[in-house]
Amino acid sequence: MNYSIGAAFVDGSYISIDQAKLPIMDWGFLRSDATYDVAHVWRGRFFRLDDHIDRFERGIAKLRMSLPVSRKELRDILFRCVQLCGLQDAYVEMICTRGIPLPGSRDPRTCKNAFYAFAVPFISIADPEAQRRGISLRISNVVRIPSSSVDPTIKNYHWHDFTRGLFYAYDQGDDTVVLTDGDRHVLEGPGFNIFMVYAGEISTPSTGILEGITRKTVLELAMKSHHLVKERLVSIDELRSADEIFITSTAGGIIPITRLDGKIVGSGAPGSTTLDLKARYWDAHNNPEWNDPI
Repeated sequence: MNYSIGAAFVDGSYISIDQAKLPIMDWGFLRSDATYDVAHVWRGRFFRLDDHIDRFERGIAKLRMSLPVSRKELRDILFRCVQLCGLQDAYVEMICTRGIPLPGSRDPRTCKNAFYAFAVPFISIADPEAQRRGISLRISNVVRIPSSSVDPTIKNYHWHDFTRGLFYAYDQGDDTVVLTDGDRHVLEGPGFNIFMVYAGEISTPSTGILEGITRKTVLELAMKSHHLVKERLVSIDELRSADEIFITSTAGGIIPITRLDGKIVGSGAPGSTTLDLKARYWDAHNNPEWNDPI
């Protein structure tokens, strides 16, 4: 079996990623009734894996599902997927779906929850050169699904709003998009949180978002390095006036935004605060408290 392109755990067995299949009747597929989390392996070590598993388990509990494996078994499965691939840098996903209900039933309580996992080569929102120079962002005319409908703190596959927003950004010639709350505040983008720097103060949206692990890391590093940082509502107008903008994601870490809505942000190059935090973020991968060797 060829694991070089990725390995998956499905129905209790390890298989190559190109052989991984999801049962068509699983409500994770039919209804997006699932939660997941993504950790990364960098230079042969998981980064903040327990934080990712903690968030994953919280999401499962909120959705009134139960993981059919223990936490130790889950960790062992994730490690094994990476080991089978032989990857030093990997993108590792864990998934819990509602599963399949009893024949003829539409009652979610009759479903047997399912667990899947996979590891593939590291995935980033932007390639290395784009990360070095910065990427372009568009504020979308698409409103994020409200928190009263879908809890954004549960990592989910309800991405239709993000996908609509992405096509809007692409049509304008931009790299990615950030969605709003419909009340002139920015929230988050497809797979990332957003930060702005203005007059030395770092701000990031406080509500209506997934509380990213990379976001959490940046907040902790910023406070330790005596940056002034606030979690609060961030308006569209504030973002457009920012000296620096950057996004945070497991898929790439800290990525500078150098154009917003077709206009240059700051000097048009990644700013000093962004670069400082980016360096601190990658240095943090050497923190033994935050990494687990494969």
